[in-house]
Amino acid sequence: MPFEDALRKTRNIGFAAHIDAGKTTTTERILFYSGKVHRMGEVHDGDATMDWMPQEMERGITITSAATTCQWHGQRINIIDTPGHVDFTVEVERSLRVLDGVVIIFCAVGGVQPQSETVWRQASKYNVPRLAFVNKMDRIGADFHDVLHEMRKRLGAEAVAVQLPIGTEEKFRGIVDLVEQKAWEFSDDDSEGPHEIEIPEKMRELVAAFREHLVVSLADINPALEEKFFAGEDPTADEMWDTIRRATIACELVPVLCGSSFKNKGTQAMLDAIVRCLPSPLDVPPVVGVHPDTGAEEQRAPDPEEPFAALAFKVAVDPFVGHITYIRCYSGTARVGDKVLNADSGRRERIQRLLRMHANRREEIEEIGPGDIVAAVGLDQTTTGDTLAALNAPIVLERMVFPEPVISMVIEPKSRADEDKLGAAIARLAMEDPTLRLEVDRETGQQLISGMGELHLEVIVDRLKREFDVDGNVGRPRVAYRETIRRATEGEGRFVKQTGGRGQYGHVKLRLEPINTEERLEYEDASKGDEIPVEYRGSVRSGIEEAMGAGTLAGYPAVGVRCVVTGGSFHEVDSSDVAFKIAGGMAFQDAFRAGHPVLLEPVMAAEVVTPEQYFGDVVNDLTTRRAQIVEVESSAGDAKTIQLRVPLANMFGYATALRSLTQGRATYSMEPHSYEPVPPDQQRELIG
Repeated sequence: MPFEDALRKTRNIGFAAHIDAGKTTTTERILFYSGKVHRMGEVHDGDATMDWMPQEMERGITITSAATTCQWHGQRINIIDTPGHVDFTVEVERSLRVLDGVVIIFCAVGGVQPQSETVWRQASKYNVPRLAFVNKMDRIGADFHDVLHEMRKRLGAEAVAVQLPIGTEEKFRGIVDLVEQKAWEFSDDDSEGPHEIEIPEKMRELVAAFREHLVVSLADINPALEEKFFAGEDPTADEMWDTIRRATIACELVPVLCGSSFKNKGTQAMLDAIVRCLPSPLDVPPVVGVHPDTGAEEQRAPDPEEPFAALAFKVAVDPFVGHITYIRCYSGTARVGDKVLNADSGRRERIQRLLRMHANRREEIEEIGPGDIVAAVGLDQTTTGDTLAALNAPIVLERMVFPEPVISMVIEPKSRADEDKLGAAIARLAMEDPTLRLEVDRETGQQLISGMGELHLEVIVDRLKREFDVDGNVGRPRVAYRETIRRATEGEGRFVKQTGGRGQYGHVKLRLEPINTEERLEYEDASKGDEIPVEYRGSVRSGIEEAMGAGTLAGYPAVGVRCVVTGGSFHEVDSSDVAFKIAGGMAFQDAFRAGHPVLLEPVMAAEVVTPEQYFGDVVNDLTTRRAQIVEVESSAGDAKTIQLRVPLANMFGYATALRSLTQGRATYSMEPHSYEPVPPDQQRELIG
């Protein structure tokens, strides 16, 4: 069938790697050699096709994932170029969710770097088949075999070389194809492809050893090849490629290639490997979801005759088009003008336009089908992770789970005009970026902006200025401390005021007891009717709750108290709601001061995962932050997982400090745990 032929010739792939491993440069070469562009842009010149944002051009890094499409030998390759910086890891996460395969690029000098490990885990999470490309083979210190060893050791990958480099560093000039048993030499002329040469004499023994290892690895997977191997027969190239493809798609094998994208060496061979080894939409299992009403599990196969089902994996605001939604179609078809169901919200939306994206350039199309990755205009109520389905066949696909922000800062508008625009601007940016949060601290009144790191927030502030003309100052937030008492106590409040006419009179007695600090207030009224009339008791409680908003130590909210109103007195003429409200507050403050008040600080439950070689440095640093180690256990590989409790006040900037201590290889997460008393010396400092 025609649609099957088209799908079989489609590859939805991405490039992922540590920062500066060469993803964008590799994508530029692919676009050039596939005829998509006629001039190769360079990252360091700020004119790379896929790095189109001003912040990307200035910093020389990828910040947002960019999509494009090219053709190679009759095959359509949809490409997503992802960021390498850990602050923008959400872009990798949502791209891998919808891709069928990924090329993970490693620097031949740096090897398996911190973010290499992160993207590898993300690919494993979504079971995405992988190719590995060892880039920068022309750099001083390049070592293909060392990278291969690191992949096996640190990533636990079944990494098998299908190519070997001819020469290294400045002498790198070609590759040996271990499957075809051919050698290719690269030309320095961009317009010329590689030309075949004899396998260098001094490499033949090494090539024979690596080819035997490749054949043995494939024989373990394919029984037919195993029989041939034991019979002493050499498998054909087609048999080997077929086994490599099936093993790669099943995530049993990772073929490893090599080259130098910047020097235009190895790109064409990589394109051949993408077509040969990575899956088409027909090679991956049908997507699984649930019916939104019944909860029954359902599947959608990549067939245009199936009901329409697509996943919105990214939302962006285009200055020319407006709100656009990137979607991956898994089944069925949709045309411009069609109405679709947002199965998550139940809303119906209309597709106004369909665009095939090439970075920030657009190509209008009329229809999408299985395997397509496009941008849709008109889905204004759709957010990242929503499922779009046919109106009569709803299905909800698995949503993406994004990491929680790890750093928060105060953001304040510089002017009154900026104040009105700030909330709306950040709301639009948060629609694009699920890891960006804006909230107002109810106790400090500060606006907090939260993200994945300092660079992330720096880019957000820059975008606020450039795209929305909003100027903001960013600073460190205050910690929301609390106050409580350490012993039971009694207090009395008497408010008497005579003004010549009717006066004011209220008199309240109460008892305070410390309770679990997670409870703000337990309240009991044990007074009698002849002490405090019923009509004034609500005012007494209101005055106590208001007084709890500012404790007697440093003005922080009071928590963890049980308040029992024990009695009081009233005046038949002068008593009023206001008088008893004031008297209740006075009684609370009197008792609170006598209860040995103490400051409480938020303590976080945190988990730090670090390679064992940095364990001592990480623990020493945590000790200086007043952390209490709860448990240490061994994780996968050589990693250690540290469970701890640590004051929030000492964790600002920890993401940056941890990366510095561990060369970016450690990660951490934390969540609120409890409020604990501040040590006396810290308390004196805070109170001043």
